[in-house]
Amino acid sequence: MNDHDLEALLSCFHEDYRSETPAHPDRSFTGRAQVRKNWIQMFETTPDLAVEFPRTTIDDDVAWIEMRMSDTQTNGDELDVRGVVIKGISRGQIEWGRIYLEPVQHSEDVTWEEIYAGDEDG
Repeated sequence: MNDHDLEALLSCFHEDYRSETPAHPDRSFTGRAQVRKNWIQMFETTPDLAVEFPRTTIDDDVAWIEMRMSDTQTNGDELDVRGVVIKGISRGQIEWGRIYLEPVQHSEDVTWEEIYAGDEDG
């Protein structure tokens, strides 16, 4: 990811990779072809993308990964996404993933109570 080597990144994913985004079900998909499209877009819109993995735990064939993706996008917006991804690994490739990544909220006008309640307008 940090080398922006698309082919090396894609080689980590099984051809029939299944991506599930439980909080945003419409974002779920199947297939390495969509992984390719997603990462092409990410590398094009965030050319200096930096990915950090503060913590990783592997339990048998499942990896739990804390993740942060950040940098400035080509349109000038800051990308700051954090969360957890859970990956199922078999025969040396990622077969499935559950994605729990969200943009970091940088608004100082919102209280924790409002964020927790889902009311960002106050």
